[in-house]
Amino acid sequence: MAKFLRLDDVSDTACCAPLSGPTLSEDEAAELAGVFKALSDPVRLRLLNMIASADGGEACVCDLTDPFALTAPTISHHLKVLRQAGLIDGERRGTWVYYRAVPERLTRLSGLFTLPTPTAP
Repeated sequence: MAKFLRLDDVSDTACCAPLSGPTLSEDEAAELAGVFKALSDPVRLRLLNMIASADGGEACVCDLTDPFALTAPTISHHLKVLRQAGLIDGERRGTWVYYRAVPERLTRLSGLFTLPTPTAP
């Protein structure tokens, strides 16, 4: 079974504050760096985009290989990295695997970039 990186709910103050908040701990920074590393490849960004925007909220791996000039094993590797980061999940149906984005994980990640609301002078 794949090991998922743990990305806590950033809106929970017990976890980690937005980047504009208190200083991240070493462990929090290392954990988040792993997720950002998974997103740092253009192919993986495109795959995540294709999966998240697919009709019905999921995409068959059979539809994810043609748009790339890459071999099926290379696409599988990129999908594995996204799964290990907890950004997508998959379900085997017959010979194909169907992938879907994990909305909670994407929402939590986006919360890191919440800036404080400026107060009126």
